[in-house]
Amino acid sequence: MEEFLSHLTVFVLACFVGWQVIWKVTPALHTPLMSVSNAISGIILVGAMIAGGEALLDLPGKLGMVAIAFAAINVVGGFWVTQRMLGMFRKR
Repeated sequence: MEEFLSHLTVFVLACFVGWQVIWKVTPALHTPLMSVSNAISGIILVGAMIAGGEALLDLPGKLGMVAIAFAAINVVGGFWVTQRMLGMFRKR
């Protein structure tokens, strides 16, 4: 129970800090911020795959694999949207 509360505390604090950081960014910086956050998410995703590589295929392990799959979709989609937005600023 103590471990769960520790993880829950970190999750809640991360949500709060993330919320504060995102809402304080000016609109002109949203594209670079999204690009950097996608790069960081990609690094975290690789670390999660390395850490979860030795996990057993019990319920938490399967849920971890599902989370990695959704995170990968998020990273790829984020880079795609960033490329599309940056393409709007190119001169033709």
